[in-house]
Amino acid sequence: MACFLVPTAAAVVTTAVGKKVPEKYHLNWLNSMLWGGVAMLAVEHLAHREIVPYPPFLTAGLPEVWPEMMKIGVPMTIVIFLIWGVMVAVAAMSSKRECVETQ
Repeated sequence: MACFLVPTAAAVVTTAVGKKVPEKYHLNWLNSMLWGGVAMLAVEHLAHREIVPYPPFLTAGLPEVWPEMMKIGVPMTIVIFLIWGVMVAVAAMSSKRECVETQ
């Protein structure tokens, strides 16, 4: 129900620090992955009426929301960061290989 709040928080932070991170880390990739996942999860939760357009917005209370955030939201966000890290590493190796081949 609230698992999307964890990647949302991560996306807000990475978007805020985006200008300070060197381009070689492709933070735009991470932001796209995070915000895209947040949008998909928000739509899914809206479709299942787990989110409502009026306060308190979530149909469950903190005792139900917190465990879901810890069991689903945190691992999901960690996996997104790991995939992004692999993508950045592959891009770095690829650019190094291109530099070696052109010399």
